[in-house]
Amino acid sequence: MTRAPEAHDADFRAFTTGRWPRLLRTAYLLTGHHHDAEDLVQVALVKAYARWHRVAQASDPDAYVWRILINAHRDRIRGLRVFEWLTVRFPERSERDRTEQVLDREVLARALQRLPPRQRAAVVLRYIEDRTETEVAALLAVRIGTVRSRAARGLEKLRADPAVRELRAPAGEQEVTDRAGAAQRSGVR
Repeated sequence: MTRAPEAHDADFRAFTTGRWPRLLRTAYLLTGHHHDAEDLVQVALVKAYARWHRVAQASDPDAYVWRILINAHRDRIRGLRVFEWLTVRFPERSERDRTEQVLDREVLARALQRLPPRQRAAVVLRYIEDRTETEVAALLAVRIGTVRSRAARGLEKLRADPAVRELRAPAGEQEVTDRAGAAQRSGVR
C-alpha cells in the first residue's frame, strides 16, 4: 500500500524536474516578474499534484499542466485590482552581465511587460512559445480571431516601442544589410 504513493511521488518529481525550466520561462514572460513567475509555476504544480492521477493518464500531460498554468495566470490577472510597477533593479548595486544577448533579452522582456496582460499572453504563447493560433485560443479560452487581434496589437506596440526598434540585428544580418545598402548607393544591382 505504501508503494503506490511513492510511485506517484516519483512520477510527479520526474515530470516536474523535466518541465520546470520551460514552465518558469513561460510564467516569467506572462507575468513579467521572476518572483511572480515562480509563484505561478508553484501554484500550477500544486494543482497538478492534487490531480496527478488524471494528469498522468491524460493523452498529453504537458498540455494538461500548461492549461493549469494558463488558468492560474488568468485567475491572477482577474484578481489584480491595483497595478504593480515592476522593476528589474534592486537598491543594491550589482554587476551586470555585459553580453549583447542578455541586454537584448532584457529590452524585449521590459517591452513585453509594458503590454497589457492579455496581449502579452497572446504574443508570448503565439510567438515565443511557438504555438498555433488554435492552441493559443484553446489555452486562453477565446476565439481564434481574438488571438489574432491581440497578437497583432501586441506586435504593433512592440514594433512601435523605441527600445525595441534600437535592438541591433545579429552580426551576419547587419553585414548583409550594409552590403546591400552599399550596392544600391553605388548603382550595382
